[in-house]
This record gives sequence, C-alpha cells and structure tokens, in this order.
Amino acid sequence: MLNSLTEERAQAFLSRLPKDRFAKADAAHLHEPRGRYAGQAGLLALPRNTDEVATLVRAAADMRVPVIPYGGGTGLVGGQVAEAGPIPLILSLEKMTSISAVYPEENVLIADAGVILADVQAAAEQANRLFPLSLAAEGSARIGGNLSTNAGGTGVLRYGNARDLCLGVEAVLPSGEVFQGLSRLRKDNTGYDLRHLLIGAEGTLGVITAAALKLFPRPSATGTALMQVTSPSAALSLLALVRDHVGDGVSAFELIGAQGFAFLAETMPQVRNPWTNTPDWCVLIELGLTGAQDPAAALEGLFAAATEAGLVQDGMIAQNAQQSADFWSIRENIPEANRRIGSVSSHDISVPLGALADFIAEGGKRIAAVGDFRINCFGHVGDGNLHYNVFPTPGKSRADHEAQRPEIKRVVHDLVHEMGGSVSAEHGVGRLKVDDLERYADPTKLVAMRAIKTALDPHGIMNPGAVLRLPGG
Repeated sequence: MLNSLTEERAQAFLSRLPKDRFAKADAAHLHEPRGRYAGQAGLLALPRNTDEVATLVRAAADMRVPVIPYGGGTGLVGGQVAEAGPIPLILSLEKMTSISAVYPEENVLIADAGVILADVQAAAEQANRLFPLSLAAEGSARIGGNLSTNAGGTGVLRYGNARDLCLGVEAVLPSGEVFQGLSRLRKDNTGYDLRHLLIGAEGTLGVITAAALKLFPRPSATGTALMQVTSPSAALSLLALVRDHVGDGVSAFELIGAQGFAFLAETMPQVRNPWTNTPDWCVLIELGLTGAQDPAAALEGLFAAATEAGLVQDGMIAQNAQQSADFWSIRENIPEANRRIGSVSSHDISVPLGALADFIAEGGKRIAAVGDFRINCFGHVGDGNLHYNVFPTPGKSRADHEAQRPEIKRVVHDLVHEMGGSVSAEHGVGRLKVDDLERYADPTKLVAMRAIKTALDPHGIMNPGAVLRLPGG
C-alpha cells in the first residue's frame, strides 16, 4: 500500500539532501501539454547527481511514497503527472545536465538524463557528428524522458527510435540500487539486456540517470523537396522509388495533407504555404548523402522518374538552406496549429506500410459515421506512423464534442487493431492509454509485464498508474 507525501514524510526527504535540492511543485511540473491531466501539488526534488537520485528513491521505498520521474514535461499521454492516488514525490532530472564525454572515433556521447535533446544534438555537431533523434519538442524535451518513452520523431526511417540510438544506461532501480549499465559496447551478450527493459518503461521500473548515445557521421550534403502525390498509396510507391534511387540516403519522408495547411493558414499565417494550389496530399523528403553524391541532382532524377510513373503531379526542390528550413517549418508547426485548433481526439498510431492507404480511406468513413468532423492526418509515413487527429468543424470547439471523444477514440483504435497496428506508435502509454493497452495487447504480454513490474518494484512506488493500472484500480 502506498502512502501520501505528508508533511512528516516530506521532512524525512528534506533531511536526506541539502535544502536547495527541493522546491514546491509549481504549475510547470503539474500539467501536461494537452491539458488532459493535472498533477497533485507536493514536494519537487531536484537532485544534482545519480547518488542523490538513489538517496531519494531509497527514502521513497522506505516510506512507500510514490515517485513520479519528470523530464522535460513534453509527454502527451500523461505519464509525467498523477492526478489521483497518494500524493507523490516529483523527481525532476532538470538539474542533471552534464555531457560528460564525447568519443568521435567511437561515435558515442555520454549524457546525463536531464540534458535537453537539442543540446545533445549541438554537442554531437561540435564533434562533427550527428545525433539523429529529432522531434518538435527537442528544445525542451530531455534525453532521459526521450529514452523512457522510446521517442520516435522524423529520423526513425533511417536511424530508428530512441531505443536504437542508445548503447547503455545508468539507472536507479526502485530499491534505490544503481544499475551501472553505462556501456559503450556495441556487442555484449551477457544475459538479459536491462537497458532495453528500462527504455520505453516510462519510469515504472526505475529512473534513467545517464545514457551512452550513438552518434553518426554527418551527411556531407543534404537535400529537401516537397512533392505533390496523387494519393497516400502513391506516397508509398514514391517511398519505394526513393529507396531504389538512394538506398539508405533518405533521412525523412513525411506525409502532409491539405487539412494541415488549412490549420496553419487559420492559426499561424506567418508559416508560408509554398503551393499556389494546396494539394490534397504531399510529401516532405529529405536526403542525406555522403561522398560526391549530389542530393539536388538525386531529387531532380527522382522527380522525373516519379512524374513518369504517375506518382507525382508537382514538386519543388529547396535551392538553399533557408528554403529547406521553410519546408520543414510547415511540418514542424502542424502540431502547434493542431493545439491551437483544439482536437476532439488525437491518435498516435502505426499500421503496416501496406495497410496505410486503406487505413486513411476507411478511417475517414468511420469518423464520418460518428459525426461531422475535420481530420488532420499527417506524419512519418516512411515508418507507418501517422498522427491521426479529429477536430471540430469551424464554429465549434472540442468541448462541444467531449461526450463523443471516447467513441471516436474507440473507432480509430479498433480500426488500427483490425489492421495489425499499434495504438501507441511513439508517445508511449502513460495514463492516457492504460485502457487501450488492456483492450488491445496480447494477454500474455500483460501478464509478463505485470510480473516484471512486481519483481523490480514490489512496493509499486515508481510512477504508479502509468502503463499498468494500479492493483484494484
């Protein structure tokens, strides 16, 4: 049984570390970006190193006080806030911001969990290397949270998820013991891989405190293009054609629909639409090539071949870095435009590539059967991950449709499940999708997950209620 963080228990924490390691939890640590959850005000712990994290977790285990690990607060499924249950200790890694080592020859960087993702990218660039994890919140998301949620982003097509970009982790387990797994090895078959158990666990099995991250050579030349495709199916055929032309040189392949441009025009008119007539569908392509390869020439050849194949109707190739940034600004600002419109229900889903076009077509029909809505479907089509978001029609707000939100979510997720997909492609389960995990996951998987949780966290102190429902909840 868990205990609330009473004044007496708070004093017990305060006695373990210097006073400046604590503060009262403020609004920034009690809310998440979509406004669906609000945490309980309590004690905010701000440790400076792994030993201090271990001290706090040991104290929490002794008192059976829940611990909510907190990174950058950018998670979209409520994993970083607990609005019900015993009042927790909020354990923020924001003061642990050291990049302790960079090994360019090994393509490895060692970072504390509180380092902001953009700072990891910058440190890699200073060493003439690339850390390819890239997402809209990279200016505030922290690497520990990225690993804990197995973040995706725009580079998954070429480089993989956060899980694929990590060689080792250091972590404090629920007992307060420190797992010294900060390995730079690329081959190590000495038993169970606890790194992969902790990555994606969303803080329910321990607190990641540092990581050994994979770096990559920086492409010698990059090229960016927007191409108007005849349909989502044509976009997939175009992706196959791109790979035929440049192999692994394609770094990003993003699908953008007309509704995305409409939302940008409505809420962020400063983001320029380069199309005279906005297409129903287009793709943003980025190539990163090495050696003497010319990405502009490769994109021109690709455009010619795609046009001849009837896949592409129009296109534009960025002529300089500013034009490339302008193209990317469209894709990167769509989530903010969505936020300003206010979705009735948002979905981070993935389906097999071969089912993607059918999902988009069938999804529109099923949503129309529920009511009159706008759908903004966009995302990382190269890896099958779509952000499929449902919005009210002009003149209405999401509050007008709140009662329909569960039905819309069920319609979308049922279709995803029918097509062999996942209802959480890259944002995790958090507290938002606990019901979905129970509804769609393999029952044997759930039994195994519960057994692992019980074995590592017998008192259930680590991020209770995230990923797995509280016993009796």
